[in-house]
Amino acid sequence: MNQEIAESTDQLGCAVRNFSVLLSSTPRGARLARLLATEQMRAWGLPLEAPGQIVAELAANAVTHGRVPGRDFRLTFYVVGDTLRIEVTDTRCERRPQLRQPASGSESGRGLVLVDALADRWGVREDRFPRKTVWAELRCSPPEPAPTGFGRGGDLHSKNPGEK
Repeated sequence: MNQEIAESTDQLGCAVRNFSVLLSSTPRGARLARLLATEQMRAWGLPLEAPGQIVAELAANAVTHGRVPGRDFRLTFYVVGDTLRIEVTDTRCERRPQLRQPASGSESGRGLVLVDALADRWGVREDRFPRKTVWAELRCSPPEPAPTGFGRGGDLHSKNPGEK
């Protein structure tokens, strides 16, 4: 496994956090992609559920539909400002994913429907032949601060039970 983790500052002065790893185009590689994504989101203090699900779906598509024996897929994600971008690059550029409604009773075909529902934006771009990248972006605002008990309306936690 070859991975890169970096934190740099862009021209606007905000931190750019990124992570990139090559994984085997196997079901095991797809599972590892989700685990690595979840741990990296946890380390960055970002939500885990939606990014983890998006990575799982895109990685599963890469190993199912974008697999070329002997070639890996790349998982990359980075945060700029309040936007998390997830990218999965595989080596089957002739197989572009398309959003379709799955047949009723079908056991597969819902991956991009989930990505579409969870992401703010997503798409596909062709890279240098023979690669393509499927990407998704999520707005990730920092966690809300814990309430202090005081607000504009006065003390939320009255010291005397009879006071308001």
